[in-house]
Amino acid sequence: MSDVPESLRDQEALDYHEFPSPGKVEVRAIKTLGTSHDLALAYSPGVAAPCQEIVKDPLAARRFTIRGNLVAVISNGTAVLGLGNIGPLAAKPVMEGKAVLFKKFAGIDVFDLEINENDPEKLVDIIASLEPTFGGINLEDIKAPDCFYIEQKLKERLQIPVFHDDQHGTAIVVTAAVLNGLKVVNKSIQNIKCVMMGAGAAALACLEMLCAFGLSKENLYLFDAKGLVHTARPSVIHACKEPYARLDAHLTLDEAMEGADLFIGLSVAGALTAEHVKGMACSPLIFALANPTPEIMPEVVREVRPDAIVGTGRSDYPNQINNALCFPYIFRGALDVGATTINQEMKMACVGALSDLAQAEPSDIVSATYGGRTYVFGPEYLIPKLFDPRLMVEVSVAVAQAAMKTGVATRPLRDMAAYRQHLISYVCRSGTVMASLFQTVQQNSRAIAFSEGEEERVLQTVQILVNEGLARPTLVGRREVIEHRIQSLGLRLKLDEEVRVVDPTCHTSYAYDEHWMLYHRLMERKGVSPETAQRELRGNTSVVAGLLALRGEVDCVICGPVFHYARQVKVLEERKAKLLADNG
Repeated sequence: MSDVPESLRDQEALDYHEFPSPGKVEVRAIKTLGTSHDLALAYSPGVAAPCQEIVKDPLAARRFTIRGNLVAVISNGTAVLGLGNIGPLAAKPVMEGKAVLFKKFAGIDVFDLEINENDPEKLVDIIASLEPTFGGINLEDIKAPDCFYIEQKLKERLQIPVFHDDQHGTAIVVTAAVLNGLKVVNKSIQNIKCVMMGAGAAALACLEMLCAFGLSKENLYLFDAKGLVHTARPSVIHACKEPYARLDAHLTLDEAMEGADLFIGLSVAGALTAEHVKGMACSPLIFALANPTPEIMPEVVREVRPDAIVGTGRSDYPNQINNALCFPYIFRGALDVGATTINQEMKMACVGALSDLAQAEPSDIVSATYGGRTYVFGPEYLIPKLFDPRLMVEVSVAVAQAAMKTGVATRPLRDMAAYRQHLISYVCRSGTVMASLFQTVQQNSRAIAFSEGEEERVLQTVQILVNEGLARPTLVGRREVIEHRIQSLGLRLKLDEEVRVVDPTCHTSYAYDEHWMLYHRLMERKGVSPETAQRELRGNTSVVAGLLALRGEVDCVICGPVFHYARQVKVLEERKAKLLADNG
């Protein structure tokens, strides 16, 4: 929890939005307009050429305009998260924030549109009329049940993706977290008892997605503001809730929580108590997602049920359920294949990608972003972190593939490997330089020696190289240390199969005698005795790696994560100069 007083945090947020320029986004030209010739191309008469091409083929709009990479974030401000019905004008900072997330995480341009209209029919007409402008529509903060109707009608009328993030984004991330949580506690989704508190748009979308993955409606207890949703209730049950209405007589929350394996809260702060949690089944999953204050605080759960796995919507606790883990990349994949909709299969593919990514090897980039902490799949790491750069690649690819498989892609991708490299180039700061390097290494199947083979960052990088088939790695370091760190990091590297290990302390791991004699021959005129040469090989991994390259056992050497760059270069340059001198 932050020690900064709330009043100071509020002022900091206000300053952030006001200075140096109001708001969080701007529109910027991406083509030069400095001469009359530029003007003639950008507007009249040159602009007629792309217009005519689009008349002949509407899909050409992607080639000549921003439409193929432009999403509308649309709200009428009737259900802004944590703030309620504040209206479209007050909702604009939230929508601008959404635009920033789209651009930051997936390179997607956004126009945020705040529409002053509460009539669902009229809102549908307004949004549908905007189809020529956008490649996709992201609906945001529209109250239930209007949001269900609006999304459905738009999906029927439009030939571009329409996605209500409050519903489906939440459902995707929650489902990924639930599936991974159940894997941790060794339970099957088909057999668990689930209590859902809250019956709004997000809650019902969560239930739909969980049921698609095998949750039994017979084991589900849905509570709204009036209590358990069941068929004998005198008040009218909205059609959206009917699929989850129970036939049982009325049950209280206390009774329903007895023996429950899973609790999901999308309701109000403090709705769940320690007594409720005590009666749950062994190793329960508790996702208390009310914002900013959950239905129950994680520390309260830990006091009474230390075996529980807890998730919230907050960034200051483990397992944050954040829609930004999915919506930028769902649209990225959908736009890149020209999808006409975002269907259930695409959403389920997103769930699978998030689930798999959390179980994958830790990323050194993620670790550096989060203060050096390494995240390994388990009770406090069920879903990826928000700044995991692999999200862009894995989720976008999974969504694009699902769109193509289900026949909703108007521009199917022929080369998925090239598409992956394109996405990687976006998330890498060095962009095409890194992509070109990866391509060169892969085409030539380079053998690479890593002089700091024990280091965690090196091991994580080598796992990626092995996964992608980019190189044949050799790790220089103590074998037992490498084995221990592979295990602690949750990596899958297979030593001696996928990766060679050269252990300077184990002379049988490489041709030790030939290496030290070569080193002695190169350095004897600088006072290096045979004993010194042998000692150097036992303690200097950079020397060992350099000798591997000199002998042609590897194509190149990567060093520097631990020791200073200049020191590494000096060591290797000395050896190189000596070798060149000896060979004339």
